[in-house]
Amino acid sequence: MKTIKVAAAIIIHDNQIFATQRGYGEFKDGWEFPGGKIEEGETPQEALAREIKEELDTEIEVKDFLETVEYDYPEFHLSMDCFFCTIKSGELVLKEHEAAKWLTAETLDSVDWLPADQALVQSIKKHMEEIQKR
Repeated sequence: MKTIKVAAAIIIHDNQIFATQRGYGEFKDGWEFPGGKIEEGETPQEALAREIKEELDTEIEVKDFLETVEYDYPEFHLSMDCFFCTIKSGELVLKEHEAAKWLTAETLDSVDWLPADQALVQSIKKHMEEIQKR
């Protein structure tokens, strides 16, 4: 089975997480954390910065690594490196997605996440709860 390596941005601002809804392809309408394929010679962090600039016209700062999600879709294996990020500059303009939302730890379950992204939701909730306790 073919493996696709991607990086995902968990963009946090004011204790909220940015989620996007796919506007194209096989998984159209599913919700995901923005990001994309890691190109040859790129680090996951470099790929994230490039993808977010291309897809959302925004510069991000890639912060802490959360985890790598491994997920088998019917046609391929997805290996997704997930990082917490903050916005450096830009307005998060949707160029490829059909919708976006800012979600709190309490509302993360309110959208229909793509299967690989569902695995991240619990980890993010736990992280957000730890931040709010500080």
